[in-house]
Amino acid sequence: MNRRDEIQNLNEAMREASNKRLYERYLAVRLHLEGHTFTEIGTLLNRAYQTISRYWTTYRENGLEGLELDHSPGKPVKLTDEQLDELANTVEKKQPADVGFEAHYTWTLQLIADWIEREFKQQYTQKGVSKLLQRLGFSYTKATYTLANASAEEQEEFRTNTFPALKKQLLEGEIDHLLFEDEAMIRAYQALQYNWFRKGQQRKIITTGKHEGAKLFAAINYETGHITHREEEQCDVNAFLRFLGDILEEYPEGKIFMILDNSRIHHASQLKPFLDKHKRLHLVFLPKYSPKLNLTEGLWKWVRQDVINNVYFKKFYRIRLHVSKFMKRLNASPQKVIDRLLVRL
Repeated sequence: MNRRDEIQNLNEAMREASNKRLYERYLAVRLHLEGHTFTEIGTLLNRAYQTISRYWTTYRENGLEGLELDHSPGKPVKLTDEQLDELANTVEKKQPADVGFEAHYTWTLQLIADWIEREFKQQYTQKGVSKLLQRLGFSYTKATYTLANASAEEQEEFRTNTFPALKKQLLEGEIDHLLFEDEAMIRAYQALQYNWFRKGQQRKIITTGKHEGAKLFAAINYETGHITHREEEQCDVNAFLRFLGDILEEYPEGKIFMILDNSRIHHASQLKPFLDKHKRLHLVFLPKYSPKLNLTEGLWKWVRQDVINNVYFKKFYRIRLHVSKFMKRLNASPQKVIDRLLVRL
């Protein structure tokens, strides 16, 4: 079923819904199908991000039936939607010490169980809390660093104003192609990553210790999921100009808006004559120090996970061969790119 049919089915379900909470669930899913982020929908409906994520996951797994209030694919949840929102917001935005657990600064399953019992008079085992958090869209992962010089205000401005305005222009035909662009270095000697091995038989990855690599340029079409990529020996302004030429060939007609970071080559004076000549190509710069706002960053992680990490390439050209095959495979299944990379913003 395509998105248009899904939206039509949701509209019909909304017209027939007599329960306000059920109507809200249908509306949340419809808004996401129309391109709104979980954050945007949560703000509109006054719900936590995790609640909207849970509606979407339930819909994807069980369809419209899964959104019905009496539908229970597993053990019934003991908490109301309002209590789940409060739980999600507490775990996401507060430390245990903020809510009365003195000298505790990291949430554990037992602390969350204790908090639930204290606030809602409901008892959960640690396993039950783990399953509950997973339903709310949480995962057990390491914290990550963020750049100290990043401006939270500028990032929020991009999320709530700049990018929604670009999407609106795309929808209304004022923009023909909206792209995210980035560069990356793919090394022959990549980091190791977790994988499944038989106990006592951990794989040993051969390496020469050399740091050869390919410089990759890539642009993802926000609407179609199509990827344009180019391999270069150097990541300099001339290579970037050649990639911009590829973009113009890939999209021979229409106005192109390309979202990218503030790398030095993106601001080089040599770009001006090229952009003056090709006025249908416009560069839109992200806030400084904001790599997570560039959806192409997820592509590089995908490449490393599926193609590069835990693999020894005896000949450097084989890296390029593998990367090219990977990009070709993604372009044959653009919906996978949309689902994995383009719904994050």
